[in-house]
Amino acid sequence: MASPPLDDFIAAAAAALDLPIEPAWQPSIKANLEVTLRLANLVAEFPLQDEAEPAPVFKA
Repeated sequence: MASPPLDDFIAAAAAALDLPIEPAWQPSIKANLEVTLRLANLVAEFPLQDEAEPAPVFKA
């Protein structure tokens, strides 16, 4: 049986960064990544007009 895609992604990213991950942290890392991806999807799906341009300077 294949492992879930996020588990594979976490393992590949950790290997690429030479970052050891304790098995106890795996569920927390996966949960955080799921939330991050869900929020990123909301941003990516937000409709923008074709004329929309990024602001040259961001001021808060």
